[in-house]
Amino acid sequence: MDFETFVFYSFGAILVASGLRVVTARNPVHAALALVLAFFTAAGLWILLEAEFLAITLVLVYVGAVMVLFLFVVMMLDLNLTKLREGFWSYLPVAVAVAAIMGFEMVTVLYGRSFGSQAVAEPAGYSNTKALGSLLYTQYLYPFEVAAVILLVAIVAAIALTMRHRKDTKYQNPASQVAVRRQDRVRMVKMKATPRAAALESKE
Repeated sequence: MDFETFVFYSFGAILVASGLRVVTARNPVHAALALVLAFFTAAGLWILLEAEFLAITLVLVYVGAVMVLFLFVVMMLDLNLTKLREGFWSYLPVAVAVAAIMGFEMVTVLYGRSFGSQAVAEPAGYSNTKALGSLLYTQYLYPFEVAAVILLVAIVAAIALTMRHRKDTKYQNPASQVAVRRQDRVRMVKMKATPRAAALESKE
């Protein structure tokens, strides 16, 4: 087994382990750290496959956005922030382990040639981003659309699961709002004038 194959299987094992940790961790901080490690490991695999554009996009967008998402989750779920701050130092070993693994992956990918890895020579003017787009929107168009639909369903399901347990949330039925009539909302009331008001009107 050559060095590239070893690195590929090593990164694959780390990716699977971190993905399982995301869904099994009871602590939201540990789950967020495992998710960052999973994204970073996937970026390393894409660099090994010479898909640098996807790797950079994953690191810049998802690894940065997951922290913002975590903050939104903390604010929406009304977690006990005081308890989280008290356990700050307990998160340090997990954070150091994640940082160490990420550093190892960076060194392995960037300096892989020093360990015997050889890059594949590409012709002049070759663009892996163009080749990726051509494959994605031609040969793999239907799987790409299916993945987009699955992500859309996951977003809708996450919103539905979040909102269904909140009793203070107000719901509106658009169909009933469109079908409303003036007679249902406005009522004309005729009232007789009081003696004082009638006297004031007579003086005027």
